[in-house]
Amino acid sequence: ASTVGLVNYDQLTKKNGGLSLQTEPYGASRNLCTSERFFDQETSPFCSGFLVAPDVVATAGHCVPTQSLCMRTKFVFGFSIPMPGQIVKDFSNDDVYGCQTLLISKRELKGADFSLVKLDRPVLNRRPLTMRSSGQIQMNDSLMVIGHPTGLPTKISEHGKVRLINSDFFVTTLDTYGGNSGSAVFNSQTYEVEGILVRGEKDFVNAPNNLCRISNVCDESGCRGEDVTRVEAFRQLIFRK
Repeated sequence: ASTVGLVNYDQLTKKNGGLSLQTEPYGASRNLCTSERFFDQETSPFCSGFLVAPDVVATAGHCVPTQSLCMRTKFVFGFSIPMPGQIVKDFSNDDVYGCQTLLISKRELKGADFSLVKLDRPVLNRRPLTMRSSGQIQMNDSLMVIGHPTGLPTKISEHGKVRLINSDFFVTTLDTYGGNSGSAVFNSQTYEVEGILVRGEKDFVNAPNNLCRISNVCDESGCRGEDVTRVEAFRQLIFRK
């Protein structure tokens, strides 16, 4: 409940005292093969994020790199499918927040990639996620990620592992896509946030018939892996702003 989708402000319209989110068909809009999972679902967010203080969201640095782009972004909680076939596209005003200030944004192509956004008001009925506060992540630690891959309604991907650790980020075997950028990456044992999903392998490749696209499938030790900015890179900055 404390993860969020980032959408362009003009994708929301007023409806019945709340706000309605504009979406598009997932599979058809991306020329995916009908065999692709979630083909018939809908898509909207361009990035993901999560609550780290009552009025602060963490996301990837490339998702919100400037104050002007921040002001054009809305942060929507609850874009999900709570029951099969029931997508949530209509929201109360308490589910949608604007940007007040881009507190910090950092992007290194081979390093840390994160932004901290102060929202226009404290978030109601949702608690900031718990982040690792001591120690360090270890090789082969088990991971999961929650976010909006390719802008889909909230998805949880489990069974990831740490396969390489660098000073500001670590590399994983998580199954993520564009749109997962900014997603909270959790330790599967402690449920603490270990970092922010920021970059990875190419998502789709042409099917053998060259008529549509399919997911790019890699061995656990193959391809480049999916990179996660370590929580240590931004944790101490949250309450200094």
